[in-house]
Amino acid sequence: MTPATPLTVEQIREFVIFAHWNLDKVKELSAAEPALLTAQFVWGENDLEDGIGAAAHVGNRPIAEFFLSKDIPSNICVAAMLGDLDAVKGYLTVDPALANAKGAHGITLMYHAAQSGSIPVVEALKAAGCNEGYSHALHAAINHKHPAMVRWLLDNGAQDVNAKDYQNKTPLQHALESEQPEIADLLRERGATE
Repeated sequence: MTPATPLTVEQIREFVIFAHWNLDKVKELSAAEPALLTAQFVWGENDLEDGIGAAAHVGNRPIAEFFLSKDIPSNICVAAMLGDLDAVKGYLTVDPALANAKGAHGITLMYHAAQSGSIPVVEALKAAGCNEGYSHALHAAINHKHPAMVRWLLDNGAQDVNAKDYQNKTPLQHALESEQPEIADLLRERGATE
């Protein structure tokens, strides 16, 4: 039996990028090279990202579930994005400090949770001491069209209703661009400006 050929940096990078949005490509590449399922790409100092982490921080449930079906270990960010309250509580029981965990690129646990739309998950995080990322999480809730989550975030810790994301856009800009008038009105009521 010949030893496996080590993965190249470019293979890992390509796979992690596809793990954000392209399930078919993730399946194809991982079938050819199963080691990709757990490979991490180094974007910069202290910024490692694997496939399941990529799927989690963009809220791509089908891709995250594919990784889980391959017995790839989950983590609190994945569980929060999936809205898995029992798993989130389990992680917090083992390590309460995880209430302020961060995923790939330093993205907060609250951001991951807001993508799920699960109010019980974010309430559990807040009760456990999560105090980071509420304003940034507005973008996650808007991207996934969760008006109840936007309201919860505004009522429970989002202090900067005009917080900009990586595209330099405000939550109100995202709400208007994605034609979510209910969220846009709510943001304006809380002081959002165009």
